Amino acid sequence: MQNWADELVAAGQCDAVTCEHSVNEIYVRPEWRQKLLTVVNIHSSVWGTCREMLAIGTSEKPLRDRLNLPLLARYERRYCAKFSRIVATTSTDKQQLLELLSQAGRLREKPDFFVPPIDVIPNGVDLTEFPYRAIDPGGHTLIFAGAMNNLPNIDAARFLSLQILPLLQQRYPDVTLTLVGASPVPEVLALGKLPGIQVVGRVQRVAEYLHQAAVCVVPMRIGFGIKNKTLEAMAAGTPVVASDRGLEGLAVDGGGPQPTRALRANKLQEYVEAITSLFENQELRQELSLNARKRIETEYTWDIIGRQYDRLFQL
Repeated sequence: MQNWADELVAAGQCDAVTCEHSVNEIYVRPEWRQKLLTVVNIHSSVWGTCREMLAIGTSEKPLRDRLNLPLLARYERRYCAKFSRIVATTSTDKQQLLELLSQAGRLREKPDFFVPPIDVIPNGVDLTEFPYRAIDPGGHTLIFAGAMNNLPNIDAARFLSLQILPLLQQRYPDVTLTLVGASPVPEVLALGKLPGIQVVGRVQRVAEYLHQAAVCVVPMRIGFGIKNKTLEAMAAGTPVVASDRGLEGLAVDGGGPQPTRALRANKLQEYVEAITSLFENQELRQELSLNARKRIETEYTWDIIGRQYDRLFQL
């Protein structure tokens, strides 16, 4: 892979190199920045996520993560400095990366440390894959969707199943929760043994499951960046109740001229009350459904996001 990339750049066969997150950054050489545009799209800061898990007590292995935190900071600073530009998906993540990168000068890891410009470009939604729902199914049905081998999603699924759902079951004995997402780990599969919970794993079309649910809950407690799962639920027209992390980068709260596009909750009782209000109020469900879909159509399609990338590559 490295030989192929080196030959491609050496032959002058590309005008730019883009890298998704840190997974493939190892193949991007620092000296390439002198001859062509190199861009890394950081979905979320690995250092920031680790720091957050330690701060709120959701780390599975706190000792390991405390030891890893300074190593992750050094790693993320060093690989970011290789690129001409950085793309973050939210302003929150941009500020977090600026905080991290500004530490390099103080720590004197590299006297000539380069801090690339950081642009904020969110993710988008394919509206053909996530069409707007035909009907409001009503009922007391919940859904949470996401890759079920991803630590922030595992934490959210367990928080929803073990803490939020039991409180809702006291009010609505018939309430059900469907957990949708590829590669469910044993901790997630075990949730399917609890009353009212179905774990379905990977599905052909997530939108079909979103259309069948009265409410999509996105109770993320860790993990930065804009959440595709939130954008997709909004596109599908399923009313969303989500945490600050689940709504990061999205203007959804009503007030003034701004319509309400989702309900925000961070504490247990806030989730219960928000979900209850949607269960009980069809007009509110319809309001959130229509407003959210309109926002996706006007700001978060891949065509719109693609044009933002085009402008970045013209700089």
